[in-house]
Amino acid sequence: MSVLYPYETLLIFDPRLPEEDMTALLSKLQETVKSLGGEVAKAESWGKRRLAYEIRKQREGTYAVIECKAEPTTIKEFERQLKLNEQVLRYFTTRVPAPKRIRSAPKPSAPAPTVEEAV
Repeated sequence: MSVLYPYETLLIFDPRLPEEDMTALLSKLQETVKSLGGEVAKAESWGKRRLAYEIRKQREGTYAVIECKAEPTTIKEFERQLKLNEQVLRYFTTRVPAPKRIRSAPKPSAPAPTVEEAV
């Protein structure tokens, strides 16, 4: 049994893509993750935003995010396919850390005796 880790991939698409083509591309990318053995939890488009610097002569990009659970080898292959896709300007995948269990604060023991100094 393989372990699936949570990942989040931020994508920047070519802003010249029509909205319906961008939605179709996002669906296709979700299917790609599923076909490689991953589980897509959420995928959403964040719309067009101005870029900090030009990427392939574009000043804007359409942002989207895909949250999934997959093996590291699955993500490596998914990123390889993203690199080959002309409509994807940039992508960035991060492994989401597991939420840490919060320990309650230690219970205070009996108050320490206070010592007064005689002056």
